[in-house]
Amino acid sequence: MDKKKRNGDLYTFLYAAIMVTITAALLAFVSQILKPRQEANKQVEMQQSILRAVHLADRSYEQYIKDTVVGVQRLPLYICTLDDGSRKFIIPLSGKGLWGPLWGYLALDDNGQTIYGVDFDHEAETPGLGAEVSRAEFSAPFRGKSLYRDSTFVSISVLQPGKGGARTINQVDGISGGTITSRGIENMIRETIELYIKEAYEQTHLP
Repeated sequence: MDKKKRNGDLYTFLYAAIMVTITAALLAFVSQILKPRQEANKQVEMQQSILRAVHLADRSYEQYIKDTVVGVQRLPLYICTLDDGSRKFIIPLSGKGLWGPLWGYLALDDNGQTIYGVDFDHEAETPGLGAEVSRAEFSAPFRGKSLYRDSTFVSISVLQPGKGGARTINQVDGISGGTITSRGIENMIRETIELYIKEAYEQTHLP
């Protein structure tokens, strides 16, 4: 290989290395600049999701969500005070669907048993199937359902539509063709509420 060819290869290598370094630095800079805005957007979306769970979409978060309790295990509980003075307790949910994470918020009446509302979302579920969890048509039937049967926690069963006859106070229809996502919603609710029940038990039985 002659000297001219070696110099040409060296120039190409150095040029590529410099461009990669510059690009990486620019991306890091842009990421830092945008991070506060991204965090603010996440905060707004979280607040809107909480409000949707208590049927107050597009209302003022600060007006209705005035208290947040964080337990010993750092489990947050949002407290919503409605215009009539009644309170709803909102629990954040997180779980796993078919293709990625599921999350949402579940609002309970002040008896701690009856669902007042829910709001679900997902990262990568299939459009027209599992992605339907984010639609109001899926979440609406949860309202008025109970997590308990005869004072015993049983959570909510998310069943295949059209199967099993009439739904009980502890059952809702899942998504047609979205069995795994529906099961993910069911597991997410049960596993999360079990954590809160355990937290409540431990707090009331501290020495």
